[in-house]
Order: sequence, then structure tokens, then C-alpha cells
Amino acid sequence: MELTPHLHAFLWTSPSANNCNTYLLRSPEKTILIDPGHAAHFNHVRQGLQQLGMSIDDIDLVICTHAHPDHLEAVTLFKDKQAPFTLHTAEWRLVQDMAAYLKSAMNFDPDQFAPDFFLKEGELKIGDIELNVFHTPGHSPGSITRHWPAAAALFTGDVIFNNGLGRTDLPGGNGRQLKESIRRLARIDARWLLPGHGEPLSGADAVKTNFEQVEQMWFAYI
Repeated sequence: MELTPHLHAFLWTSPSANNCNTYLLRSPEKTILIDPGHAAHFNHVRQGLQQLGMSIDDIDLVICTHAHPDHLEAVTLFKDKQAPFTLHTAEWRLVQDMAAYLKSAMNFDPDQFAPDFFLKEGELKIGDIELNVFHTPGHSPGSITRHWPAAAALFTGDVIFNNGLGRTDLPGGNGRQLKESIRRLARIDARWLLPGHGEPLSGADAVKTNFEQVEQMWFAYI
């Protein structure tokens, strides 16, 4: 789905299989993929790229909002490609702390998912793409949200959705932190809210209203 000429969404709409939305940022110089999702469902992204005349060989950077498998697992498909992969350091610490459980219970080897470099709060410049990185814990300790000022777009992962917010009952979740993160993001000027699951929101008024409604409807329960 083309949101703007430089921004595309590969939305996951299956009612039966869990996976995340994936987003593609394009410029004359660089191409960034956000949240590649599960490896088993990555053909969904491949097909979207093919429709744009692209392949995974054209990706310059892979960013994951957090390290839950439905956002992270397909980074293994880029290991032999040019694109490095990045994640927040707090999220990688959580993965390392849970390594024994992930290996025994989920057959998930964390060593396969080691980032090439770590994200930190502040500006991230990849060629002519400039992103603002915000550390937004609550759903997980190292959840990050990126703001792309050129498109007035917020990529929120599982922090906030269209009429919803991320769960806090998984390891490292924290309701107080999630509320603080959402309130912080609400102050950012955005015309697109692009969540990890569900439908995107467009229009500054719709984005602002969504932040207000999520706080009114959901904050009492976390």
C-alpha cells in the first residue's frame, strides 16, 4: 500500500496468523525496512517489494521496533545481504536475559538475531533519510518509536495502535512506562500513525484524537 510516494505499508491482515505490519521508507539514496516480521510470513513483504520493482537486496537498513518474534524473526533473511540490522540496546539485553527460555521453549536462538549496531535516542541519519529515534518502553524495555519528519510519520511498533495500545503482561512490560511513552509521543507533530498491528491512521486531527481516546479508554486498565 502506497501511503506517500516515499512511504509504503505492507499490512498484515490475516485473522488467523500472528505477524506485524512492515513499512518501507524510500529516498533517492537509501531504503529502510521497519519490522520485517516472522520469517515464515516474509513472502508477504517480498511480494510487496516485487510490486515496487524491488527485492531484499535493495534494502539498506532493517530497523526493529522491538525484539518480539513477530517483529524480529525475518532479520535472519538479511544476514548475507548488504543491509545491517539495528535494535535498541535495552531490548537486546532482554533477549540475552531470556536466552535459555527462548531456546528451550520456543526453539529461538538469540545469537542469530544479534544487531549490527544499537539504536539510541536521538537523530538517526541514513543517507538522505533523517529519523528521530525515541526510546518508548512499556510494551517492552527497549521499544523504540521513529519519527520521520519529512513524512510527518510516527512508526510506533506495539506502543500504540489505532484505538489501542500494547500489552504489558509479557516479560519486561510496564504499564506506568507505557503510559509515559504514549503521552510523550502525543506531543509530536504527526500526520501518520503507523502501528505494528492494525490499520494506520492518517491526518493530524485523527492522530491527535487517537492519542486522546486511547488515554481515556485504556489507561485505567494498565
